[in-house]
Amino acid sequence: ILKTLNSWFWWENIWMPINCTWADFVDRDGLVFPKPHQLYATIPYAFVLLIIRFFSERYIAIPLAKALGIKNVRRVKPQPNPVLESYFRECSKHPSQSEIQGLAKKCNCTVIIVEKWFRRRRNLEIPTVLRKFQEAFWRFSFYLTTSIVGFLVLYDKPWFYDIWQTWVGYPFQTLLPSQYWYYMAEIGFYWSLLFTLGIDIRRKARLYFIAFTFFVLCPSQDFMAHVVHHLAAIGLMSGSWCGNYVRLGTLVIFVHDTADFWLEAAKMFNYAHWEKTCNVLFIIFSVVFFITRMIVFPFWILRATLYQPTYYSTTPVIAYFLFNGMLLTLQGLHIYWGYLIFKILKRFVFLK
Repeated sequence: ILKTLNSWFWWENIWMPINCTWADFVDRDGLVFPKPHQLYATIPYAFVLLIIRFFSERYIAIPLAKALGIKNVRRVKPQPNPVLESYFRECSKHPSQSEIQGLAKKCNCTVIIVEKWFRRRRNLEIPTVLRKFQEAFWRFSFYLTTSIVGFLVLYDKPWFYDIWQTWVGYPFQTLLPSQYWYYMAEIGFYWSLLFTLGIDIRRKARLYFIAFTFFVLCPSQDFMAHVVHHLAAIGLMSGSWCGNYVRLGTLVIFVHDTADFWLEAAKMFNYAHWEKTCNVLFIIFSVVFFITRMIVFPFWILRATLYQPTYYSTTPVIAYFLFNGMLLTLQGLHIYWGYLIFKILKRFVFLK
């Protein structure tokens, strides 16, 4: 069964233009092509990033947080109590007064002790400001680095200025070493986020990347939403790698990273209560977000993926519909996030 599924998955009509086979993607005459098996390397790269993250959060983020006035708050742990711990995990974190009285009788203690136990136990679930700062610092560092690297990778490429060049010579476009490392770093980063979901801060998730894979916007649990988000990002980048859509893929990555580090910087100063700096950074983020994701992405990149391929092939492959479906869904999420950002800016301007 696995062998049959594997043959279906790598069917040429899914990935490449008509009259092309995988045999045509053998390195020759100075041409180097992306190879699916190279994606296995993103797993060890993810662990390398985790090591870098550990040292950067410990030896750079913590001293920086202290310099900005963020203190590490030590929370008091409740006394070990199997009965209350079981109720907290399986029933409710906020028991009613009658439930507290029942638990007090069961544990042979006072109501005040049970209330204090639940209050301390709930506090342990709330991440400290220092922990939030550390995560924001890591994301800021990565997105800033990839934005700079992405610009260095792309600034001298003709397709950075003329989007038509992304299709010239396709699918026989050679893979550059800079493109290889750019892709490996990005995919490895999302693998690392996936590996640390259990210990990272669980943020509120509204509408996430379940839509990215199933083409339907729907709410989800926070943890599962992040799982699907990271898997969808990995899937889209890996798929573009296998189909040799690397030129367009690097442009998509660059367009998204250039806004994200401004948001993470705003978070860092928000945690430090540098209100004016946070506000300025958030306004810069908003401007960059609307330029890159509401103008550049739909009118430049989506135009290249939806409209321009019809000039090079009269018979679109299945990958054309698959990737464009995901990119259009991504644009739908951009519109939704843009609406939320606009609401925040409206409150900021009119309500101060």
